[in-house]
Amino acid sequence: MAGADRILGRSKILIVDDVETNRMILEDIISDMGCQTVLAESGVEALKLFYEVHPSLVLTDISMPQMDGYELCRILKADPQSREIPVIFISAFDDPKDIVRGFTIGGIDYITKPFIPEVVQSRVGVHVRLYAANREITEANRRLQVSVNAQLKQMEAEKKSVLYALANVAARNSYHAEDYIGRLQYDCRILAQSMQFSPVFESEISDTYIDTIELASPLCDVGNIGIPKDILQKKGELSGEELAVLRSHTDIGARLLADLQVSSDYNDFIGMSVDIARSHHENWNGTGYPDGLKGNEIPLAAQIVSIVNMFCALTEKRSFREAYSREEAVEIMREDAEKKFHSDIFKIFCKVLRQFH
Repeated sequence: MAGADRILGRSKILIVDDVETNRMILEDIISDMGCQTVLAESGVEALKLFYEVHPSLVLTDISMPQMDGYELCRILKADPQSREIPVIFISAFDDPKDIVRGFTIGGIDYITKPFIPEVVQSRVGVHVRLYAANREITEANRRLQVSVNAQLKQMEAEKKSVLYALANVAARNSYHAEDYIGRLQYDCRILAQSMQFSPVFESEISDTYIDTIELASPLCDVGNIGIPKDILQKKGELSGEELAVLRSHTDIGARLLADLQVSSDYNDFIGMSVDIARSHHENWNGTGYPDGLKGNEIPLAAQIVSIVNMFCALTEKRSFREAYSREEAVEIMREDAEKKFHSDIFKIFCKVLRQFH
């Protein structure tokens, strides 16, 4: 069989006419094309049959009792499941107004009685093949979109892997412990989850937000990849010039991450990562860096990471000191809490401290 014949052989044509003779004539004409036929003697019956047989095309008379062809077409075109199915009107009337009305409500063609088999077959064949071609294009586009989305997800996963690799290098260069990034992720999640139950933050923190901050928090110091090791690992006090270089890691990290921003859900992750990298050293009273933000000018994610980051840093052993106990770390943080942190976040932090790693 030729390709076109295969299309016709798979097609079901719903024929709707209240006159039995017309239905029989059309059935013979359509069957000669190799198409399957389904017959209905009214618009009401046609609607019932339509969702059972899922036809490739509807041939409907206009003038019928109960429901005319125009109403049948309007109903089909209003339903997303049926609106793409071509509808051809058949009628003994050839008034231009009737024809225009049929096109206006969604009909695709108009055939007048008495039927000329060659005309019916030609027009039905054209629209069946067009419908089949459109379905193939739609399906091809769907498969393409699935493929593109899969590739984008793969690219995003690869970008995240690269970023985490950079973050790990930056952490090692800063003499952080091997479990530092894992602790940071876990503790940020715990703090964000706890804040979700507070009326102060419940409107801002969703389950998605919690998942995202867990993924984004390890990138807070990714900018350290651009800071010389001798500054990151210096045991003594930094000079003013060295301190300025060290503080530039916030800008380096934010610019690195911003360059990866694209138009997809990936932006939630990257957008939050940029906020965290740039603003996690800002202080509640405006004395932090790099922008001197204060209060709620500081992105909430950066505020969360700021507290957790300080806690993780204080409770790990460094090259120049032993690790502080949890209690000692909290007391050190409490001394500057009003200056550095949102008071409500710090209170929640203190309440859930036992859950932290």
